[in-house]
Amino acid sequence: MHHFRPEYIGPCGSWLASDGGVSVKKNAGCADAIAGKPAPTRFVVWLVLVLFALLSACASQPPLPAANPTLPLPLQLHIEREQAGQRQDWLLVIQHEGAGTRWSMMDPLGIPQARQQLIDGHWQADGLLPPNPEARELFAALLFALTPSVELLRNYPDARQQADQRSLPARWNIRYAQPLSFQLNLPQGPHYRVSQLGESTP
Repeated sequence: MHHFRPEYIGPCGSWLASDGGVSVKKNAGCADAIAGKPAPTRFVVWLVLVLFALLSACASQPPLPAANPTLPLPLQLHIEREQAGQRQDWLLVIQHEGAGTRWSMMDPLGIPQARQQLIDGHWQADGLLPPNPEARELFAALLFALTPSVELLRNYPDARQQADQRSLPARWNIRYAQPLSFQLNLPQGPHYRVSQLGESTP
């Protein structure tokens, strides 16, 4: 009389069943498990792609000053945006908020378009408005444009300034009529005309 003696060898070994000297080897489950494991090269490729995406995101962030410039706050600015023959008007309010500044932009009807706080050299969302990369770029460019001349190179070492113009190469170009009245141009657009609220745009 033969006895059935199952024997478990290991987690990816074989179940052995002996009955009359006959052994049955079942490795199908183990093969599937091995096949399901990601190859090391796939993990490396995935990791490189993630790192590249993170670096690209950091590179796309608009420059900020090394220290908070002295601004004549609170400010209310009229922003005229022009691109491809289309024009939009916005009102921007900049004010102190604790240790930082709050930037609130709305359309002529008072509908909020973007809100950000600049705290310790970083932009932070203010409220529940969705992310607005164009507005954040605009706010950073305005911070550059509003920085007093005596503080410019300390805060933006790559900045260029002469007469009624200043620029951050390959990023922003400013042409002034008055300290709070100027044109702001981005290489690929859009273009902005900025004036203090209540003043006529040149």
